[in-house]
Amino acid sequence: MVSPRAPRSPRERAAAALVRSSGALSTSAMTRMDAEMPWFGELGAAERSWVGQIVQAGIRAFVDWYAAPPADDGTPGGDATASFAVAASVFGAAPRALAGTISLQQTVDLVRLSIEVVEHDLDAIVDPADAADVRGAVLRYAREIAFATAEVYARAAEVRGAWDARLEALVVDAVLRAETDETVLSRASALGWSSRGDVAVVLGSVPARRTDTDLFDEVRRVARERGMDALCAAQGDRLVVLLGGVDDPRAAATGLLDQFGVGPVVAGPVVADLGLAHTSARAALAAHRAAPGWPDAPRPVLSGELLPERALAGDGHARRFLVEEVWLPLVGARGGLADSLSAYLATGGSVEATARALFVHANTVRYRMRQVAELTGLTPGDPRDALTLQVALVLGRQSGRTATL
Repeated sequence: MVSPRAPRSPRERAAAALVRSSGALSTSAMTRMDAEMPWFGELGAAERSWVGQIVQAGIRAFVDWYAAPPADDGTPGGDATASFAVAASVFGAAPRALAGTISLQQTVDLVRLSIEVVEHDLDAIVDPADAADVRGAVLRYAREIAFATAEVYARAAEVRGAWDARLEALVVDAVLRAETDETVLSRASALGWSSRGDVAVVLGSVPARRTDTDLFDEVRRVARERGMDALCAAQGDRLVVLLGGVDDPRAAATGLLDQFGVGPVVAGPVVADLGLAHTSARAALAAHRAAPGWPDAPRPVLSGELLPERALAGDGHARRFLVEEVWLPLVGARGGLADSLSAYLATGGSVEATARALFVHANTVRYRMRQVAELTGLTPGDPRDALTLQVALVLGRQSGRTATL
């Protein structure tokens, strides 16, 4: 039987001593964690096992790193690239799970404690003549492992960020396609959506020279400052923002104006919850497409303020709304409001001319126009409202519907 070769150098001698004591060092480190780190005792069995694996791998990797051929300047561990690779190998697969369980600060504390254990027990493990050299190597290794720890958590954060971005895009896309089921609601909750009611969709162009990550982070920050939830997605050159906790859609959109590019910014109507957000999105999308028809529109503009342009652009929902919410109340009212309104609009909003055309007193015309405003919420004397009323009259006549049908 061939006996193992005796260590030929102080470094090999010290490395062999560390290998023999690695189990005891790991046990000592775990004992100190139980005593000095309250969060460690609160971990489950699997998480504690992962931590134990990291501690053992860390000690073993230090031994391997120390035993490697020295660098050109005689320091242990080889060149910086090799030493960093050894340090990074400490973590393996465990930190990808641990990164979501324990914080970076806790991991740093864990690594620091493991290094302290090695330093504390050095005099009892290695030859006194080798202790100073090993202690210097421990300090250099601690620096390398610190960089490796930061890299692990940075990569984990990057992966989580990329996954969250994909998840967020899926949620927004599902809302736009009216496919908001329980899965979508669960995904939104995972992204931090608090399930508050009063949801509105805001649309505009994507600003130039902004990355999606920076843009979305800024949108969420601004919304959070105003007490709202926000989910974002960029679809081509269009920025879509879902807002939760909305009191006033115009005010909510106004607070986000700086996050959009040039062009119209449209806010859809407020709906009860995320499950109904597709109705707000549908109105906002139609309004955004029709917005060029009103170049002097306010910014932001509400989707309901673009009903004439939407109807002329072929939006069936806008047409149906104008017929059911404007035309039918007018033809169903007593006093011939629809005919009076038609005459008023045909005369360019002249009360006297309308009175002559209808053979009534001017005050009767004024009274009927007030009735129109009360029934529809649209003032015949306002140019924009007059346009909406005119389009509603045309669509109503085309539909052939009356209040009795």
